[in-house]
Amino acid sequence: MQDVVDCRKTVERDREEPMLLLMNVWSYSLLLLWTLFGIFVFPFVFSGCWLLSRWPADRVMRLFVWLYGRGWLLLMSPFVRFRRDRMEQIQSGQPCLFVVNHLSFFDTYCMALLPVYDITFAVRSWPFQMFWYSGFMRLARYLDVEGNSWDDTLAQCQRAFDAGGTVLFFPEGHRSRDGQLQRFYSGAFKAAIHSGVPLIPLCIDGTGQLLPPGRKLLRPCQVRLRALEPIDSREFAENDGHIRLRKLVKRRMAAALEDMRSLESEDE
Repeated sequence: MQDVVDCRKTVERDREEPMLLLMNVWSYSLLLLWTLFGIFVFPFVFSGCWLLSRWPADRVMRLFVWLYGRGWLLLMSPFVRFRRDRMEQIQSGQPCLFVVNHLSFFDTYCMALLPVYDITFAVRSWPFQMFWYSGFMRLARYLDVEGNSWDDTLAQCQRAFDAGGTVLFFPEGHRSRDGQLQRFYSGAFKAAIHSGVPLIPLCIDGTGQLLPPGRKLLRPCQVRLRALEPIDSREFAENDGHIRLRKLVKRRMAAALEDMRSLESEDE
């Protein structure tokens, strides 16, 4: 019996290897070309959008980043099934703060699944050190939560909300290596309470199979992004309310991820 199982695994592996090779050659090659194309056309697209819309430069940059992400979704679609759930929870033009779990380098790309483009990412310092992205990130006024002071972070969040935009935090601060939610830091929850905007938890699943930490080869998968019910942060304005809010959000996200993974098992 064990010989039959081993034989089946060998056959499956032999079938899988050409697909993995094709996927990685396709994905990395086209991602490089798409990035170079984006850098080349950026001055023309940016100038045209700015002249026609008269929007602030940072808002135009965030639209450009969202469109870049949409292109990435299209390039990956032969190998990755993208699904989004309950996006009606998100109202265009309504300021809010998103929190999302973190599984992979490509989580930020998947935020192009959201129905809004004016998203200010709050991230750690290391992405700002990637020279091919750092200039665009600074132009988009993304938040360096490690390099900036807390007062500066709050002020930049408030500026984004006052302009009708959104801010997105990864409250774990780093990618999960086992797919489970890690410790949540309090910054995102304090920022939401300070500004009085709704907090919308987002749950992403599947990117940990696509490209988990420590691996370089992509694998076919299904990626699902779900928006949970908005939470009124003003109800947590008393002392240490951010702790209650943080715990509530983590419980809801854990339950949603469990439900999403059960649905994925049924699909298989």
